[in-house]
Amino acid sequence: MNLKEAVRIALRGLRANRLRSALTMLGIIIGVASVILLVALGNGVQTSVNEKIQPLANLITVVPSVGNVPGGAAPKDLIDADVAALQDKSLSRDIASVTPATSGKALVEGDSFRYRANVVGSTDQWLEVNNQDMAAGTFFDEAQVRSTARVVVLGSAVASYLFGDDPAAALSHTVRINRQTFRVIGVMQSVGEPGDGVTVMPLPTVRRYIFGGGDKVNQIIVQATEANAVPAAEDDVIRVLSDRHRIKDSANRDFEVQSLRSRLDTFNQILRILTLFTAAVAAISLVVGAIGVLNIMLVSVTERTREIGIRKAIGATRRAILEQFLIESLVLAGLGGLIGVLVGVGLSVLGANVAPSFGPTFATFAPSVTIPSVVLSFAISLAIGLVAGGYPANRAARLRPIDALRYQ
Repeated sequence: MNLKEAVRIALRGLRANRLRSALTMLGIIIGVASVILLVALGNGVQTSVNEKIQPLANLITVVPSVGNVPGGAAPKDLIDADVAALQDKSLSRDIASVTPATSGKALVEGDSFRYRANVVGSTDQWLEVNNQDMAAGTFFDEAQVRSTARVVVLGSAVASYLFGDDPAAALSHTVRINRQTFRVIGVMQSVGEPGDGVTVMPLPTVRRYIFGGGDKVNQIIVQATEANAVPAAEDDVIRVLSDRHRIKDSANRDFEVQSLRSRLDTFNQILRILTLFTAAVAAISLVVGAIGVLNIMLVSVTERTREIGIRKAIGATRRAILEQFLIESLVLAGLGGLIGVLVGVGLSVLGANVAPSFGPTFATFAPSVTIPSVVLSFAISLAIGLVAGGYPANRAARLRPIDALRYQ
């Protein structure tokens, strides 16, 4: 008997017992579809997070160390001269921009309400560097920074609390901070907490009217030329500041260098582990499917004992009987795996089309089906057919013709 004939007989057997075959394949269908869908969801979450955070992946934040270093001198403050040194292009080719900032909590007062906000003083590059957009009005420009203009840009939560839900309603109004009056020229789009509770002003303005004069900064935002250049830019930052602060031992640094890139890589690694874990849990249903295939093949061998006896009596070899039942098992599991692939891919595509309707949070979320997950799931379904059908097939092949013909 050739392969084509064996497959035809296997399909005829499935059609003869449609309900039993469908219930047997159900475990494999659910298992394969679950593995593909969960991997697609994990990939979708990872892609969505990367798209939102990637613009910030090339940022390096430098902050002063908190407290004295054991056995060392008191830590030095970060100052404008440190910023100027980092801005020197001759010292680093991997640094694209350097943005100083100083911040602290202060009470922002409107006409009727007060909001305790995080007041940030920085340059006109702050909005772009932090990848934020304006909901209304404009951000302050370089001229306003140089002139120490008494202007302020409010975070969405601050503006909403003081002036209502319409961002444009806050424009041209004045707010009082540290008993000083400032004109609202813009409201930033919502980015979630704690970003929505920020109030941004020109750095010279903050120093003059809010936190006092001087040249100290409590944060330096360094932007690398690209995400892949972050490690080299970090090394340059550490080298430049260590030279300026006369630090010989890395354990005695009086500043901390943090990058979102390393955190993003760690997050992606954790997410990949969780995706594999959930896919492995979903694969348990494939084990249930394997038991179903094993059960139905044992039933099939029992029902067709006399048929096996007749075939062996007229010359069918043990190998022919073994191949016939293995092919039936493979067809059963393979067909279930194929349907499972179609279901998993279909649900993933449906999720990608439906997700944006749940709001802006899911606007960039789209389950992503990967070829390896599809191939692996289908291959496992075939392996299930081979393994689960092996014992019943071998049992059928070992039957003696005389015993099989006597079976009632």
